[in-house]
Amino acid sequence: MPNSPSTFGGDSHLPEGIHWDQDATLHHPGDAGVLAELKALRHGKLADLIRYIALLPAAQREQYEIERTGHHRIKAEEAMALYNHADFPHAA
Repeated sequence: MPNSPSTFGGDSHLPEGIHWDQDATLHHPGDAGVLAELKALRHGKLADLIRYIALLPAAQREQYEIERTGHHRIKAEEAMALYNHADFPHAA
């Protein structure tokens, strides 16, 4: 199983013990389906992609989503909540 709990049932509250080094990909919203992985804009660790979105101008954040391996897509609002999470690795 992946490192972090899934969001089964649409429950997207922040899990305890987030694995910031989990592999993730950056996508445009709507890039889905069998070939979605080929449309990935960037690959990296969850913390790095959250940091990437957080450092964009607010008007541009909605253009991106993060997909954790085997999990739901993290939209800009949730990425910002994770960026402001108490144990987010800001100095990485």
